[in-house]
This record gives sequence, C-alpha cells and structure tokens, in this order.
Amino acid sequence: MSDKVKTRIRTYAAYVIEALAFAAILAGVYAYQARGLLPSGEQPAPALHGSTLDGGMYDLNDNAAPATLVYFFAPWCRVCAASSHNIRQLRRIRSDQSLHVLMVALDWQTRAEVQEYVDRHEITVPVLLGDRRIANDWNIYAYPTYYTLNGNQQIVHRDLGYSTLAGLWWRSRGFE
Repeated sequence: MSDKVKTRIRTYAAYVIEALAFAAILAGVYAYQARGLLPSGEQPAPALHGSTLDGGMYDLNDNAAPATLVYFFAPWCRVCAASSHNIRQLRRIRSDQSLHVLMVALDWQTRAEVQEYVDRHEITVPVLLGDRRIANDWNIYAYPTYYTLNGNQQIVHRDLGYSTLAGLWWRSRGFE
C-alpha cells in the first residue's frame, strides 16, 4: 500500500473518529437537558385536558391515533417559533390517522397572544390552552418540550429544544 493511500485512510479515520466524538457529545448534552422530563417507557402519560384555542374541549384520552406528538410551547419562545415550521411539515407528511399532533400553549398572558402565534406560524393542529398545573404534571421547564406517546398513551420519546423535521419524524416513526 502506498504512503498516499495510507495517509488518505488515516485522514478518513480521523474524520470518522471526530464525527463519532461530536455525536457522543451531542447525545450527552441532549440527555443532560432532558434529565428532568418524565421518563419514557411503560409509564402512562399524565392527564391532559382543557380548553382549546378554537373554543372546544380537548381530552387526550379521547384520542385513538396509534401515536401522539404533544408539543409544549410558549408564544414568546423564539426556538418554538423556529420549530413551528417543522410541526407544519410533519403534519403534511404524516396523516392524523397515523400521528395525532397536539400543541399545548404554556406561559401565555392572553388568548390573543396565542392566537397571534398560531396565525403567524400557520398552525393547523389543535392548540390546547395550558396552565401551570399541566406544566407541573408534564415536568415542563423549558420550551419547546415534546413527548411522543404510543396508542396506549405511554411516553415513548421525550426531548426539549429545537428539533428538525427529520428529528420529529424519527421520534414518531414506527406507529403507522
């Protein structure tokens, strides 16, 4: 094997090692950030019911979809605003029969504030007007926070912060 080939192999190996180290650090940061969220696994999700922005009533127990993405946001949150497009896109690629998407507004002052956020970001999924009780029940301490539930309303995935469309799709896959 020539020296040129050996150098090229060493260079590629170094790139792979650096990429793996970066991925491990990133996974560690995400795990650290999510340490206070509700655990995933066999535990059922807390109750989630109340008034919706459109004036109706919502109860998570009435949902029959094989999976549900519960997305907690605050109208003033810039990271939430940046990820709202991804929620819209996810709704376009996953039908409501395979994935129910619910957004829960927290830390809001007026209904008009939430409505303005929904209008500005062209949100078409149900929006529950949450309160401090819901935030406490779901251990919400940062925005956005999202949980993926299976058809038995058990938490399968949980995370917080910005998520790409691919990340949201990845967390909600396998329920179709």
